[in-house]
Amino acid sequence: MIPQDDLVAMESALAPLWPRLEGARIFMTGGTGFIGRWMLAALARAPVSVDVALLTRDPALFALRAPDLARRFALRAGDITRFVPPPGDFTHVIHGATDASAALRDSDPRRMFDTILGGTRAALDLAVDRGARFVFMSSGAVYGVQPWDVAYVGEDWMGGPDPLDPRSSYAEGKRAAETLCAIYGSQFGLDTVGARIFALLGPLLSLDTHFAAGNFIRDAMAGRIVRVEGSGQAVRSYLYAADLAVWMWTLTIAGASVASYNVGSEEAVSIADLAHRTAAVLGGPGVEILGRPDPGWNPGRYVPSTARIRRDLGVTATVDLDTAIRRTAASHGWTA
Repeated sequence: MIPQDDLVAMESALAPLWPRLEGARIFMTGGTGFIGRWMLAALARAPVSVDVALLTRDPALFALRAPDLARRFALRAGDITRFVPPPGDFTHVIHGATDASAALRDSDPRRMFDTILGGTRAALDLAVDRGARFVFMSSGAVYGVQPWDVAYVGEDWMGGPDPLDPRSSYAEGKRAAETLCAIYGSQFGLDTVGARIFALLGPLLSLDTHFAAGNFIRDAMAGRIVRVEGSGQAVRSYLYAADLAVWMWTLTIAGASVASYNVGSEEAVSIADLAHRTAAVLGGPGVEILGRPDPGWNPGRYVPSTARIRRDLGVTATVDLDTAIRRTAASHGWTA
């Protein structure tokens, strides 16, 4: 459940922009996931008339999990790689459907890559057909492994994932999808804008997937020692979900055409320090560093420069990491 304070904060931050969305008709993929639900929760409070067609593989399940949003927006059954386009015109196509699971990356990287690229092409074709603005949710993974001496990776960084490593299937899929967006912009005149999204934290985040921050919160809440599987030296940053929703709607409404913006926090923290902070904030019994080989694609630094989006669109991160940890835990039943 999204805290009332966050709903009010998003409403206040987005109030100047909502009039520009009056009368919009939006087709959205990925709206049933973490990012999409926060975006829709913010939109549901907007004082404007907006229609949303929300593509989901399981409308009944989404209606069970988010009944208020299911009543407010039109659900359309389908998979991003094979869906029947809804009738009528659209002003925006927001494409966020993807599968970022480490399990799929390891077991079927071809499917992961094909789903990202094929799904993006299907959504782009719809946007061209209806003359809609296209908003693409990409990932900071497109930069590949960030060098240790690059404190904050900017949109002009020309690094990339290792193309010979199957674990790059997610990152390379997003890179190829971004190129496809650029092609559609150049060849068909499509108005596109992209968000390169880094690590996130907040209510609605699952605590049982492969994300370290969620796992640490889960263990600390349960009174268990927070265990770091690797060395804990990897560095991350976490943008709070309410800030994320404000940034995403801001770039959707006001972002420059054919631009990509980093969406994330600049408050860097090592995984070991994150574990210690989580245990301290939530009253966990302690931390254990196991020092095992890191199985992930990026055992190094993963922190964006957000100078461009802050300068061009006037957004800012308003919730610090300790507060984000508390609010995430509280949404799962933790009390101080």
